[in-house]
Amino acid sequence: MPIPNPIAFTIFNLDIRWYAILVTLGIVVAGCLIYFRAPKHELEGDKLFNFMIICVPVAIIGARAYYVIFNWNMYSGDIFKIINTRAGGLAIHGGLIAGFGMCAILCYIWHVRPLNLLDLCAPAVAMGQCIGRWGNYFNSEAHGGPTDLPFAVTVDGATYHPTFLYESIWCFILFWILLYIDNHRKFEGQTILLYGILYSIERFLVEGLRTDSLMIGSLRQAQVISIVIIVVCGLCYFLMNRRAQKR
Repeated sequence: MPIPNPIAFTIFNLDIRWYAILVTLGIVVAGCLIYFRAPKHELEGDKLFNFMIICVPVAIIGARAYYVIFNWNMYSGDIFKIINTRAGGLAIHGGLIAGFGMCAILCYIWHVRPLNLLDLCAPAVAMGQCIGRWGNYFNSEAHGGPTDLPFAVTVDGATYHPTFLYESIWCFILFWILLYIDNHRKFEGQTILLYGILYSIERFLVEGLRTDSLMIGSLRQAQVISIVIIVVCGLCYFLMNRRAQKR
């Protein structure tokens, strides 16, 4: 892959980056999918905008906070650098934890079945990730180690594994898998639990290729949290599926 230009265009001396455009596009597409599929979950699309208005900013803040915390030596003492997301630096795990967590809290406050809503959101989130990951390409970040594969990404004259591409392709496939499951789900929570399991399997494998991983000591934090999510979601899926079969 050729070296990309991170700047899409300039307006009033302000550079608009592809990273911001693609992340925003991913959020908009995910929001539209949630809105139009809401009736299948007995939810009103208009009311879901209340969730989006709150959960999306919280997810972005969570994604940034997560990234900054695990790179504190880089950001310590520089508030402008902490809040400047234009050059990248959003951790998807932080965004998912904050976004889904706030969604669950709002469900409790507004008396909405949380697993039903999270099932609705899961396929849309996968598609949003599929689109947003391309922002990493234009920022020449989140790549893997050196490779001579024909679809390698070029950074500073060297070629590397395009891990953003691997994740984007998997999230696209995951979207269709989750969409099918959601249309034939046997119990509430099935779709979101499968999202947690299947996305985490992919993330664990792809993270092993990356050279810019956030770390917990000597361990890659994304791999650690992926294992935790697989175990927790797998156990919940087993128990909830067995309960559904008994019913």
